[in-house]
Amino acid sequence: MILGVAQKLHYAKFLLSEHSPTILTGVGVVGTVTTAYLTGRATVKAVRIIDENSVEYEQMYDQVTTETHYEPTRKIELSKTKKAKLVWKHYIPPVGVGTATISAIILANRISAKRIAALGLAAGISERALQEYKDKIQEKLGVRQSTSIRDDIAQDRVNNNPPQSSEVIITGNGDVLCYDMLTGRYFLSNAETIKRAENQINFEILNHMYASLTEFYEKIGLPPTTYTDSVGWTGDKPVNVLISTTISPDKRPCLSIDFETEPTPDYYRVH
Repeated sequence: MILGVAQKLHYAKFLLSEHSPTILTGVGVVGTVTTAYLTGRATVKAVRIIDENSVEYEQMYDQVTTETHYEPTRKIELSKTKKAKLVWKHYIPPVGVGTATISAIILANRISAKRIAALGLAAGISERALQEYKDKIQEKLGVRQSTSIRDDIAQDRVNNNPPQSSEVIITGNGDVLCYDMLTGRYFLSNAETIKRAENQINFEILNHMYASLTEFYEKIGLPPTTYTDSVGWTGDKPVNVLISTTISPDKRPCLSIDFETEPTPDYYRVH
């Protein structure tokens, strides 16, 4: 019994930790609306209280019934300090809810930032491990064998993702079918255009210390994507486009392109 309760509590704690940014964001949204509502309600009360205390009343007597009543005589201009003393208690709820809302938003942002940083670190480690693996394969098997393996992988990619005529991008730079392994897009170009773009990107890196993947795609006539805008290369290694000759499922020659050095995020911040 106790063990079952402990397991459920542990699972609930895990769920709260896993979904904490979403929960805190929801708290922030609800808190924002609640703060606005409470502030409006407190303001209505404050206006009424200040208005009531800004009127001076004079005691009057009704000669017929001899009853006492009060009549307003004139408006009194209250100081800001007096107004604050009259209404400050009514603003405690919206201030409290607003503070909690701001705290939830800040905490959600911090948790998300930590997770993004952890993912970036993991991606960097995986990328380094993959590059070391590639280098070791080339060292053990030789350039010819490693190139053959790369070509086989490119052929498998083409076979698993056959081109559709409506999906082939016309770049105006050639009529050879090409397949970009990084984004999975087919386009018409030629090896000369691709190699020229490689040289131009390396020139950009040499002079400006970095270049984006979007710049490379623009030079071969491919439209950029959200991903290509966020990754690129620095001056550590030149861009080396790997071109593999494959055959499409409809028996057309196809050039598959890949990069020896993968583009990395935040490339422009390195320098």
